[in-house]
Amino acid sequence: MIAELGHFALILAFLVSLVQAIVPLIGAHKRWPGWMSVAEPAATAQFLLTAGSFAALTYAFVVSDFSLSLVVGNSHTAKPMLYKISGVWGNHEGSMLLWVLILALFGAMAAWFGGNLPPTLRARVLAVQSSVSAAFFAFILFTSNPFIRLSVPPMDGQDLNPLLQDPGLAFHPPFLYLGYVGLSICFSFAVAALIEGRVDAAWGRWVRPWTLAAWVFLTIGIALGSWWAYYELGWGGFWFWDPVENASFMPWLFAAALLHSAIVVEKREALKSWTILLAILAFGFSLIGTFIVRSGLLTSVHAFANDPERGVFILGILVVFTGGALTLFAARATVMEAKGVFGVVSRESALVANNILLAVSSFVVFVGTIWPLVAEMAFDRKLSVGPPFFELAFTPFMVALGLLLPIGAMLPWKRATAGRVMRQLVPAFGLALALAGLVWAMQTGRSLLGPVGVFLGAWLVAGAITDLWSRTGRNRDLSRLLRLPRADWGKSVAHGGLGITMLGIAGLMAWEQEDIRTVHLGAPWEVGQFTFELQDVTREQGPNYIATRGDVVVRRDGAFIARLAPEKRNYPVQQMPTTEAAIDYRFLRDIYVVIGDPQPDGGWVMRIYIKPLANWIWAGCILMAIGGAISLSDRRYRVAAGARKTTASGVPAQ
Repeated sequence: MIAELGHFALILAFLVSLVQAIVPLIGAHKRWPGWMSVAEPAATAQFLLTAGSFAALTYAFVVSDFSLSLVVGNSHTAKPMLYKISGVWGNHEGSMLLWVLILALFGAMAAWFGGNLPPTLRARVLAVQSSVSAAFFAFILFTSNPFIRLSVPPMDGQDLNPLLQDPGLAFHPPFLYLGYVGLSICFSFAVAALIEGRVDAAWGRWVRPWTLAAWVFLTIGIALGSWWAYYELGWGGFWFWDPVENASFMPWLFAAALLHSAIVVEKREALKSWTILLAILAFGFSLIGTFIVRSGLLTSVHAFANDPERGVFILGILVVFTGGALTLFAARATVMEAKGVFGVVSRESALVANNILLAVSSFVVFVGTIWPLVAEMAFDRKLSVGPPFFELAFTPFMVALGLLLPIGAMLPWKRATAGRVMRQLVPAFGLALALAGLVWAMQTGRSLLGPVGVFLGAWLVAGAITDLWSRTGRNRDLSRLLRLPRADWGKSVAHGGLGITMLGIAGLMAWEQEDIRTVHLGAPWEVGQFTFELQDVTREQGPNYIATRGDVVVRRDGAFIARLAPEKRNYPVQQMPTTEAAIDYRFLRDIYVVIGDPQPDGGWVMRIYIKPLANWIWAGCILMAIGGAISLSDRRYRVAAGARKTTASGVPAQ
């Protein structure tokens, strides 16, 4: 009965989304306040109905209702409760229900907190948002119904993919979807502005917090996925340039560009057309990511579905919304005249360069991701584009971005003198150069990757600190820092976080040590400065798996450092093994231990990695997210921005 109620709520939400997509749009065109006012209660009703449907599916997973086909395929009675709940979105149908829930949530939030928007713009934003929701409701109901019943329920389920039974993967998809889908509201603002034919400073201020929120969630989601890949898959890396990884990374780059571009619209009323285009592309690439994950077009360990029929449906959604928005952009972009003018050396110019680097780097990732498919279809050749291509093609853009950020962040608006800013940054540049030189001297005979990465990371961190220090004035009044807008603090924290991440990536890639060998119990071996000893191997029974667990002692110069327990698990229901690395986390390095298969001579294959600065990668991501959250808490985002006087009828005064 609960499942039927969930299905019925989903159908009602679909019908409400159709009403919300049509009635307010007509009302805004005709200037009928009553029709426009339908949008707010409809958005709330749509969210509540979708939340009820999602709650019904969650209940089915929690109580192990094996009369539902989806629960049978993705759950098991012996599975821990956390993974029963995460099993709701650990599959295609459930994850799409989470997708539309977040779509409806952002639409409802725009209704709840958009009271100061002009009524016509608010109605159009909510209508466009609901049209996207309606398309995905139709996709779920017609191709991916999560509430299908079985005529003869089995006694137990087939369990969730063991790779997904992990805390990192339990929370990774919700955060990722909050970022992916959050960009839909930016898309809705862009299309609504194109329909109205007007973009002004108030529009830039309205769209910035939504972009910032989506970017923060996407940053957290990508970081969680990267961290999961690092400790769960046993290969010791943090990014493989997998097609699905790239599918989340491309919208993140566009969202970062959109965030910076919206600042120019808000402050200077310039780059209007470009900002609208970025909003369309950011969500467009989110839809491309959805298509990649669910169409079977490209194979990946992360892929949810391989059904071409579903892929065609999503492709249709992608073409209609992205293509339609771009067509509207081509027709209306000329009416969005830029008012602000600025010099070649100015913060506006620096933000333009920032946008170009982020957008082009995203297109580089897209080309590398999609090229194997193009080569197979057009030239009948099977190609593999791996990390070497992406690292070679993508890295120069990030190096240029890292060099530019500290300078651009300190340039004044409209016109600036580069020499004055550079003089302020001389200490930061000198510190970064000195650290790079120190690293170069210490790593004789190695590549430039380490020194260059250290220079960029230190330059970004020191530049962010210099930016804050410059706000204290000539008298160095530190109390002025306390009076700075939170957005300024957030900017510096986020830029510093990017520098920390660059330091971590450079350290990990330049100075990692790897050792693979067969070892015997009680026989120590050395890797770098550390001595390892496999003291025992036991078999352990988990809640729904059987584990082979090693007992490894790590010493340095005879002193005890850590006792690690790497595991190799086997999940009987899925008949699938997984690797559980054991990691000793420290500030400057990780010791990463993986146990392999037993050998005929009684030994065990062991893989050891010494990973310098590995934790700095995710620490920097956390700082970037914190910086975004600090900016989001700025009072200017909580107070009405650009509210317009309205007539008694609710129509904005002209």
